[in-house]
Amino acid sequence: MSSMDQHIQTFLEEADELLGEIEDAVLELEANPDSSELVDRVFRTMHTIKGSGAMFGFDTVADFTHHVETALDQVREGNLGISKELIDLVLASRDHIVELLAAARTGAEPDVAAGQWIIDHLAALKPGSGEPEQEAAADRPAATDDGAMRSYHLRVHLQQGVMQTGMDPLAILDELVGLGEAVVIGHCGDVPALEEIDPELCYLWWDVTIATEHSEDALRDVFIFVEDGSEINVELVDEGDANIDVVRPLGEILAARGDTSRDSVHEALGQQKRLGELLVESGAADEDKVRAALAEQQFVRKQKEKAQAASIRVAADKLDMLVNLVGELVITQAQLTQASARSDDPDLATPVENVQRLTGELRDLVLNVRMLAIGTTFSRFQRLVRDLSTELDKEIDLVTIGGETEVDKTVIERLGDPMVHLIRNCIDHGIEEPDVRLAAGKSRRGTVTLEACRAGSEVLVSVTDDGKGLDPRRIAEKAVEKGIISSTEGLSDEEALNLIFAPGFSTAGEVTEVSGRGVGMDVVKREIEKLRGSVSLHSRLGEGTTVTLKLPLTMAIIDGLLTEAGGYRYVIQLTEVQEVVELTKRDIGNAGGRHIISVRDEIIPYVRLREVFRMEDSAADIEQVVIVESSDKRVGIVVDEVIGDLQTVIKPLPKNFGETEGVAGATILGDGAVALILDIPHVVRCARSEEDAFMEETVLRIGA
Repeated sequence: MSSMDQHIQTFLEEADELLGEIEDAVLELEANPDSSELVDRVFRTMHTIKGSGAMFGFDTVADFTHHVETALDQVREGNLGISKELIDLVLASRDHIVELLAAARTGAEPDVAAGQWIIDHLAALKPGSGEPEQEAAADRPAATDDGAMRSYHLRVHLQQGVMQTGMDPLAILDELVGLGEAVVIGHCGDVPALEEIDPELCYLWWDVTIATEHSEDALRDVFIFVEDGSEINVELVDEGDANIDVVRPLGEILAARGDTSRDSVHEALGQQKRLGELLVESGAADEDKVRAALAEQQFVRKQKEKAQAASIRVAADKLDMLVNLVGELVITQAQLTQASARSDDPDLATPVENVQRLTGELRDLVLNVRMLAIGTTFSRFQRLVRDLSTELDKEIDLVTIGGETEVDKTVIERLGDPMVHLIRNCIDHGIEEPDVRLAAGKSRRGTVTLEACRAGSEVLVSVTDDGKGLDPRRIAEKAVEKGIISSTEGLSDEEALNLIFAPGFSTAGEVTEVSGRGVGMDVVKREIEKLRGSVSLHSRLGEGTTVTLKLPLTMAIIDGLLTEAGGYRYVIQLTEVQEVVELTKRDIGNAGGRHIISVRDEIIPYVRLREVFRMEDSAADIEQVVIVESSDKRVGIVVDEVIGDLQTVIKPLPKNFGETEGVAGATILGDGAVALILDIPHVVRCARSEEDAFMEETVLRIGA
């Protein structure tokens, strides 16, 4: 990849981040329309996209963004207020920029008509739209409120590589000087000897004093594309009040700019002691108070130094490769530990233990690097809730709790679609229209709450609405109507609620653009189970519904229980294991051939791995039942032997194996053998289907 291609790729990545920031800021601005800080944040981000787009040849992006920036500048000047129409248009502009960038990536033709529609409607919002004078004024940087001429001093230290990014320092200074009457002093002290000069680097820096009607923000906007790595200091030196005839002394000016210390100024004036000493000697301050002030100063300085720790951007594929290498290291370390145990060499034991400890620390560190705050996922749903609320004519707020909870990036990436479906269900099916809510004694505005919290080695994510809740009776009747169940007789409320996870189930009275197309909660459940998670549902009629997702912290390494059946080894995720009990021939006889076992007076169905994977049935007299929990049901998995727990690296099965039912992946054990990682939800379904078949056979036999 050429240097320019790398710069373009960097721009595209940063543009994606900036567009995400714009959406968050605009939604926040809608809730806080008086916040000038949010307006500036949106304006500056749009300004950055425009300038960077023009720099790297994305002219369509730059041209379109210019119109949005102009409208936002009118808001900054106070000529245009924040309204729903403006918010809608800025969000539509953000979406259009996304489409323009996507078209640029693929070489497709952009939708010019859509962009022009947005531009026309933005122009219609502006006061005096269509008048050239107004348009020209909108393109000028914001002026101060009172129009007074103020004087500023700027010290401009551009990063040395500024020209390598395509920026011209002289053009930047010309733009600055164009804002008023200015004096520019260039400094050449950093220019090296001729033979050491790199013509692509900028060694000069400047002092600029400017008298202007424009604000400090307008001056800083000139440097918006070169802020990173540069040092731009702006200081107000004169308020422009003609009634105040005060000019700062030379020593104060030099000290304020940092060109000399105030101590040096005092020394030149004949006072060679520090300020604190002078204050103590003169009795103006107590020694203890001066010491306390110095301690505070030093403490704050240290905190600032800590806050300046550098961070770097790392490509996701490099991070994935690092995790894979650490996984291989974990496997190799397990093999080394077993080899050391067999050799019984005391000289080898200590370094092997150290390798094991260091490998564990490295594994935990690398996995933590992959962890991201789930709040990054939560924030993207603000727009979804807003748009659907408008579309369905409902008033809904989104509340997020626990956004700082960290989850593996792979889990977050694959969590988006299930969460979108759950939120759409809350808004479409759960929360009522405002008048219906008022009639039921509720507030007009409904609430969707997203909450995340850590629970051991898992994360619980819940989606809650305060809507009408689910009616178990209606769900059961709908399930009978669709042929999912044959009868509602003996069906508990909990079992009825869980019917919504059946494929194709929907209670929607009509198909809409939001939901009701037969792609329902079964898809959510299936996607979460692919993440080795589970879904549970709780609802109270008239009060609301909560769907809780139980997810693993990481998809790369798991704590597992190693078992054996038919000479093969299988791993069961430890978080799914509740207990292990024995299964004897007597237990099988007492059950009358049914696959059930009594554990402390609780009847638990089970399935044999030998039968699931069609092995020859030559089980031992005493087998082991690993009791797991899936979808709030306890089910037993019968194996020949439980070997013990281990931490293992998940490896996907090769593609030539296709979709292997009952297997979620594989791992390599310390002795080099391969063990299959069980897909517990599938195995549990096998147990339930066998139990259902047995019950049907029993009913038929009794009926005959």
